[in-house]
Amino acid sequence: MTDLRLAGLAARLPGLRLLSTPAELEYYGRDWTRRWTPAPLAIALPANIDEVQAIVRWANEERVAIVPSGGRTGLSGGAVAANGELVLSLERMNQVLDFNAVDRTLTVQPGVILQKVHEAAQEHDLIYPVDFAARGSCSIGGNISTNAGGIRVIRYGNTREWIAGLKVVAGNGELLDLNRGLIKNSSGYDFRQLLIGSEGTLGIVVEATLKLAEPPPPSQVMLLALPDMDALMQVFALFRQRLNLQAFEFFTDIALKHVLAHGAQRAIDGDYPYYVVTEFDAADELAQETALAAFEHAMEQGWVSDGAIAQSESQATALWRLREGITESLAAHKPYKNDVSVRISAVPAFLHEMQDLLGREYPDIEVVWFGHIGDGNLHINVLRPEDLAEDAFIAQCEHVTKLLAETLHRHGGSISAEHGIGLVKRAYLESTRSAAEIALMRGVRQVFDPNGILNPGKVMTAG
Repeated sequence: MTDLRLAGLAARLPGLRLLSTPAELEYYGRDWTRRWTPAPLAIALPANIDEVQAIVRWANEERVAIVPSGGRTGLSGGAVAANGELVLSLERMNQVLDFNAVDRTLTVQPGVILQKVHEAAQEHDLIYPVDFAARGSCSIGGNISTNAGGIRVIRYGNTREWIAGLKVVAGNGELLDLNRGLIKNSSGYDFRQLLIGSEGTLGIVVEATLKLAEPPPPSQVMLLALPDMDALMQVFALFRQRLNLQAFEFFTDIALKHVLAHGAQRAIDGDYPYYVVTEFDAADELAQETALAAFEHAMEQGWVSDGAIAQSESQATALWRLREGITESLAAHKPYKNDVSVRISAVPAFLHEMQDLLGREYPDIEVVWFGHIGDGNLHINVLRPEDLAEDAFIAQCEHVTKLLAETLHRHGGSISAEHGIGLVKRAYLESTRSAAEIALMRGVRQVFDPNGILNPGKVMTAG
């Protein structure tokens, strides 16, 4: 490391791990978007809160930008370091610090992987209910910074519902201890909730106190094949009315094709345009009979063409793989992604407009979409044809995203449901937020990070 600024940092923190080989810079400088060429200054891996504070104070003195980094599974460019920033990776701060049986909380460092949180809660016969397919690689700090949702939002809500307290190093280097695990706290502004979803632009999460819950009752998983798009909301309304839903996820035949090619096993014979994986409480015989009756009614109404119900845990896992394996099955294609949401009541009208828009604008391009119907969140993956140059492909996708953002605005939706704004969606923020809101966001950012060192260029441009 020949940069004098880094030499000063190393002298200030002799025990700090600093990485700078080309392979390390590339590995830590990008996320799953794979659209920007990584070009960080170096990678810092602090081991404790004191080191994080010292790095932030050094960065203020030297005017070095910092990109906070967790599992880097994000899809919006929020963890990209492409302009000489210092990547501050929290992967070494990966310990479960405390379990409080009375409060039913788990205190963890930000680099703890979500799967480890699940396992730690299960050791105490409790659950941390936020869950999604990247559980084996995403970190709690990253989940908090994007207010991640996942497959069980319909039952448990987003990450923010499960954060009892946060310790955060603000952009000025100050350590903030937010809410301290309190259930009731009406003593002014709740900065904890402001930091959740801020994508590392206000502060760096260095510790989190997570709320835990009772395990749900035994459940069953069902796969449904649907004849058309309109049936999605009819089946959802029926199942939500009759069953206690834990999840209600849908995907298309194109998505299924990719998952099956990636190694999943077909569960229903025949080809259908739409599929649903749903999980619901099935604690007793009555609940199971109710589920079967709901399925039969949907069949009689023509809303469902076929179905399969898991008879074992392994079968349930196999059914869930059909939905959870989609993102991994598409990764090699480096898809252009949209992650959007509308109110549940607006889903039917929006789906029709969206499908018309995608069909019109991508006549010769494969589009894979799926989502969380139960919370109005849809994921759109556009796959680049081999004969189309990447620059031209991105330009076409951004043109369509602009049209999609206008459609979302008409329906009162959001251009980012659960992946954040980052770099990818920054140009479309105005479709979701008013000019007054964005001005306030810039003002808040200035207060927390007066020198603008934290994740600059992410979420919004400088005002």
